[in-house]
Amino acid sequence: MLFSNITILDEELNVKENQYVLIKDDRVAYIGDERPQEVSGREIDGKGRLLMSGFFNAHAHSPMTLMRGYGENMVLQDWLTKKIFPFEDKLTGEAVYWGTMLAMAESLKFGIVSTSDMYYFCDDMARAVADSGTKNNISRSIANPMGADVSRLESFDEMKHFYREFNDAADGRIIVDMSLHAEYTSNPETAVALADYARSLDGVKMQVHVSETEFEHSECIKRHGMTPAAYLEKTGIFDVPAVAAHCVYSDDSDLEIFKRKGVTVAANPVSNMKLASGICNVQKIIDKGVNLAIGTDSVASNNSLNFFEEIKTLVTGTKVISKDPTAVTPKDALRAATYGGAKAQGRLDSGALKEGNKADLIVIDISGPNMHPVHSLINNLVYSCSGGDVLMTIVDGKVLYENGQYSTIDIEKTVDMVEKSTREILERL
Repeated sequence: MLFSNITILDEELNVKENQYVLIKDDRVAYIGDERPQEVSGREIDGKGRLLMSGFFNAHAHSPMTLMRGYGENMVLQDWLTKKIFPFEDKLTGEAVYWGTMLAMAESLKFGIVSTSDMYYFCDDMARAVADSGTKNNISRSIANPMGADVSRLESFDEMKHFYREFNDAADGRIIVDMSLHAEYTSNPETAVALADYARSLDGVKMQVHVSETEFEHSECIKRHGMTPAAYLEKTGIFDVPAVAAHCVYSDDSDLEIFKRKGVTVAANPVSNMKLASGICNVQKIIDKGVNLAIGTDSVASNNSLNFFEEIKTLVTGTKVISKDPTAVTPKDALRAATYGGAKAQGRLDSGALKEGNKADLIVIDISGPNMHPVHSLINNLVYSCSGGDVLMTIVDGKVLYENGQYSTIDIEKTVDMVEKSTREILERL
């Protein structure tokens, strides 16, 4: 597949016009000003189009598409205990499959090529990811609020089984991560046991919620005499490459831990604002040299997977919380949305439009009225672009979404099955 005369964002996020980009198999084979000599297959005219890396969603709970719009304008604890937890208690593997498939369809529509997920019914999630052609770092979230014997935790056994069966599945598109839900939903013995198991595996990564709310952050200090980040370092959770989701209330000492341990911070600006949890000052994270990525959190708390909305909110929210209009440049935000997320997922041969990299790419319409005039295409991408401007999403060199059409997903059946699954769950509540 050859793109001709197309505008690109290169690996340094610089704009280059009138480029030729050749995709061969699952890789970017050529980028240049001259047309390559040996071309076979489809050729796409790039006039009015931008080709760039796809987005990497660094924190999500994909099956929770089933709860979109379910329980709004509620205090967090009431929302969880009165709406979300009772609904989740009635979930089935089939419902999770279709909820995940809907999330993958929405992700492709908005330019997301890979997602980091924390949930359960992970086998069913993996089937949906495999069938959709997308990429996903899936983790079976471990929680132990009652302090039960770790050896008797079903979730621990499920996690081990899932890792053995699905890590590196679907031609490497599925990576299995470990996951501690959070400090406040487990005891130290559980965290230590999970960390020990993670260290025994080669190259495994960790996902964990950190300092999402002020209450969580302060209560951890009361319980343990240290912040959630310090607690997670002490218990060994950060001994493997980790993604710390949220970090709204992480302080300077926490950022030092993240830097020292190589932890990625996945900011979730829209969800955090919607739940009134707060705003993560990502400029401090950037200044500290900590890898920054972006997540959507769940559709139940967002309520969409529109990644351009996340990018813009990341920038504007940080400007508000820091009271600094110069905070977070558009390039900072785009880097977090692409390479920052790819690095967090361990997909180091992706996240940038570069020769030899995986062809995990998106094509954006830059001809519309919202994208003109072009004083700065980078600025327009961050502040003016929307998910509806994504024309094509490519994963491993395969076009999975183009102009509203899916090559791997039966979208009508998916929507019907999601509606059916949701009705059945509500009837059982």
